[in-house]
Amino acid sequence: MSEFTVVNPASEEIVAAVARTTAGETDAAIERAVIAQAAWRAVAPADRAGLLRAFAGAVDAHIEELAGLEVAGAGHPVGQARWEAGQVRDVLTYYSAAPERACGRQIPVAGGLDVTFAEPIGVVGLIVPWNFPMPILSWGMAPALAAGNTVIAKPAEMTPLTAIRIGELALEAGIPDGVFQVLPGKGSVVGQRLVDHPAVGKIVFTGSTEVGREIMAGCARRVKRVTLELGGKSANIVFADADLERAAATAPQAAFDNAGQDCCSRSRILVQRSVLEKFMELLEPAVKAVTVGDPASAATQMGPLISAAHRDRVASYVPDGAPVAFRGTAPDGPGHWYPPTVLAPVRMDDPAYTEEVFGPVVTVTPFEDEAAAVALANDTPYGLSGSIWTRDVGRAIRVARAVETGNLSVNSHSSVRYSTPFGGFKQSGLGRELGPDALDAFTEVKNVFIATEG
Repeated sequence: MSEFTVVNPASEEIVAAVARTTAGETDAAIERAVIAQAAWRAVAPADRAGLLRAFAGAVDAHIEELAGLEVAGAGHPVGQARWEAGQVRDVLTYYSAAPERACGRQIPVAGGLDVTFAEPIGVVGLIVPWNFPMPILSWGMAPALAAGNTVIAKPAEMTPLTAIRIGELALEAGIPDGVFQVLPGKGSVVGQRLVDHPAVGKIVFTGSTEVGREIMAGCARRVKRVTLELGGKSANIVFADADLERAAATAPQAAFDNAGQDCCSRSRILVQRSVLEKFMELLEPAVKAVTVGDPASAATQMGPLISAAHRDRVASYVPDGAPVAFRGTAPDGPGHWYPPTVLAPVRMDDPAYTEEVFGPVVTVTPFEDEAAAVALANDTPYGLSGSIWTRDVGRAIRVARAVETGNLSVNSHSSVRYSTPFGGFKQSGLGRELGPDALDAFTEVKNVFIATEG
């Protein structure tokens, strides 16, 4: 059995060695999930809800442990890591109410009674990325379990530690064996087997658009259900009438959160030309004030990139001679560090402007009017997130309706709440996660007609 090592991206020290799951072990886990699902779907709704609440309680009791694993294994600042662990708890708690509210409908028809049922799909495979290992795991895991499915999660090879521990906590909380399993390993082995195996009824994937296309094609061969949350190249649109001080002060957080390794990153700042100079004057000190350093320190706002290879990829978007307007600082020495960087002016064909950098690099581009802002925001194959800054309520609504993206914030940068839908337009994905309707993604509607007349 081969192993892979988890490396601390801030120190480059080995954190742990983790055994890779083989294709045969994956098949065995799928068989266990199939057997367990028959019993899990039969658990009374109130009892299933109680088990999910117990699972949430177990996570809550281990917030610091989980946060520590994410600091060491993913380089997330400790404050962010605590929030991420807390979201796992909160998402489980939110969906613990779902089993007792999984209501069908009674539809008026002639000659009898017509009712619908929300039936679980069966076995759900979750393929989880390395950038937010805990929250994204919970977004698929919790509603799938609540709906009566069993779940097999494949964490990213670089960041498996929190998923493995959450799987252990599920068992400790009383979730039956085989209902939630975590299989660390290679995507080409474990992930591919989940896509190909006929007993897996649905795949939930978060990651690159390129890999998402391959998974979608694999699922299509079996008409397998799929939810995809893919790339983004989101716009932060700042109009001249906005609160410029607040817009500039919050722009670094929107672009550099998680070191820019965020599909919702507002990595294109679009600023109305009449206030561009003033905005840049306000943005520079905000960028330089971002504290980049030891993820274990409570004062740290931004940690390292996940790996040396990824750091090199991010750096390739800022070659020698790139139009660097200004940049922040980053530590020297061990660790995969890259400073917060602002590029301006940029060409419309500059890769840093058109492609998802997935690092702490942001571009600033001027626009003339509302129509131009919308056109620039929509000039991308992606459509995941974005922000609009204006004091004009009418403009905010017009632009929000016109921008082709799944999640927008007005005068803020919020993208993800567990109680509201999340997902993208265009090549940013298919389907929606979170919110009150997430169970629809993990159930099939069954219609039953009962004749009442001879």
